[in-house]
Amino acid sequence: MNPPLTPTQPAPDAVLADITGMLREVLAEYGDDDTVISMSTTFNRDLELESIDLVTLAGLMEERYGGRVNLAEFLAGMEFEEIIELTVGRLVEYVVWSLRSAQAG
Repeated sequence: MNPPLTPTQPAPDAVLADITGMLREVLAEYGDDDTVISMSTTFNRDLELESIDLVTLAGLMEERYGGRVNLAEFLAGMEFEEIIELTVGRLVEYVVWSLRSAQAG
């Protein structure tokens, strides 16, 4: 069983809100900043992000989280099909895990 969240631990809802904001910033370049984004939203099929968009997202994530979250490293550990099927929820889980690991370390 997971320990209860303390105020210093990142909550998935807060991380989802952060990631959604970053994605809206990326999508605004295409005029698509009103797209519905949820945990089940896929980067490829639903948001139609290109690899350059993931680079932009990685930069925004580094600004927000510093070196505690490394999107490039996360993606490098995946097979091509996993990247194609990547959901916002899986990224949120990774960010929460990374932030908690950074706090514990």
